Amino acid sequence: MTKSNKQQNVLIIGAGLCGSLLALRLGQRGYNVTVMEKRSDLRKVKISAGRSINLAFSDRGNKGIKLVELEKKVQELCIPMHGRMLHDREGNTIMSNYSGRSHEYINSISRGDLNALLLDEAEKHKNVSIYFNRACTSVDFEKTTAYFKDLENNNEFIEDADVILATDGAGSVLRQSYFTSKKFLFSFSQNFLTHGYKELSILPAENGGYKTFKNALHIWPRGDFMIIALPNLDGSFTVTLFLSYDEGEYNFNNLTTPERVTDFFKKEFPDALELMPNLTEDFFNNPTAPLGTVKCHPWHYKGNTLLLGDAAHAIVPFYGQGMNASFEDVVELDAVLDQYEGNWERVFTEYEKTRKKDTDAIADLAIDNFHEMKDHVANPIFQEKRKIEMVLEKEFPNHYSSKYSLVTFNEHIGYREAMLRGRAQDKAILSLLYDDKNFIIKDLKELLNKVNNHAETILKQDEIAGLK
Repeated sequence: MTKSNKQQNVLIIGAGLCGSLLALRLGQRGYNVTVMEKRSDLRKVKISAGRSINLAFSDRGNKGIKLVELEKKVQELCIPMHGRMLHDREGNTIMSNYSGRSHEYINSISRGDLNALLLDEAEKHKNVSIYFNRACTSVDFEKTTAYFKDLENNNEFIEDADVILATDGAGSVLRQSYFTSKKFLFSFSQNFLTHGYKELSILPAENGGYKTFKNALHIWPRGDFMIIALPNLDGSFTVTLFLSYDEGEYNFNNLTTPERVTDFFKKEFPDALELMPNLTEDFFNNPTAPLGTVKCHPWHYKGNTLLLGDAAHAIVPFYGQGMNASFEDVVELDAVLDQYEGNWERVFTEYEKTRKKDTDAIADLAIDNFHEMKDHVANPIFQEKRKIEMVLEKEFPNHYSSKYSLVTFNEHIGYREAMLRGRAQDKAILSLLYDDKNFIIKDLKELLNKVNNHAETILKQDEIAGLK
């Protein structure tokens, strides 16, 4: 570690999951780190309910946790989820594992608990200072200066630094400053789904246990809408309703009375309703929030400022990769720092060059998975495809990984490569099923070769067509 690095002052805007992990890692590297966060310290105040989707923590996110040597502490916050538990209208359930390999699963984790742990660990470093209730109002990226308002006393102040890193989420002030300044060509898109989400809950049983199976991500797929439930350490489940704002017989705009909400759940989710005597209280106390995707370019301005996490690439939550992608951002930036430390402009340029194609890919995959979770998982052809994938993964653990496994458990390859190969494999298996309606697995080795060869052909065709 060079002396000049220790003298470098880094300002991080935002102390959420990405910002707190980044502060910890840069503190470990020896930088003087100042973090400014608009919200109150979540370790001292109760987080308002209904404002965060439960987190699915998996291998890519764990790379970031390994990097800062916190794997054991984070593991204590995790509940393994081995697959999707699908619920139909009659209350029947089907368990669909995430992988044919028993050691591959995702984890339910509390956003607040994980964020608090990262903040605690970051503050153990004397060269890391974290301030709360400090709202960033704008950034002068040419002068590497940020303007803040102290929300406790309304005083305004300026912070300057050698470099500013913005991890201030989907509504990033730095990104807004890029966009409104018109100082350089900046591309920006923000696309919302027609659906929003509302957080609900299944409370613990009277004995403190779980009212339904603990080690699964529960899904009630209903074609145009769904609910999901993830377990918490206290015996509860965080339930999230994904529903159109204004389309269909039931939507957020017409669910205006407790009776109508109860009728909706009686008709569509009767087994969930039995577990949720608190349904209408949660429904009318918790906000309805939108679901959107943010893409932009460039993420950086010279060697002065850089966007990371949701500030650069906010995605919808349906692949469970939002936090994991943000943590992987920190890992990727750290790797580039190993090569070009001391030259921030080179660091930012190389980082974006390697990272943006992958974050664009996971954004597209997350929207794909929205349609898969609310609809396709209940389709018999899709279920047959999953059975084939599970058989191949179990029988040939070193030679086959489904698209889900490539994205979620193969952290050594990028999201874009996982997306391209996974989509080709999906097409290959579906074509087998459609070509032979009475498809029967006879020889697994032959099946593996067929799927792999067909997938390779599709990848080559896509490359020739310019789709790859």
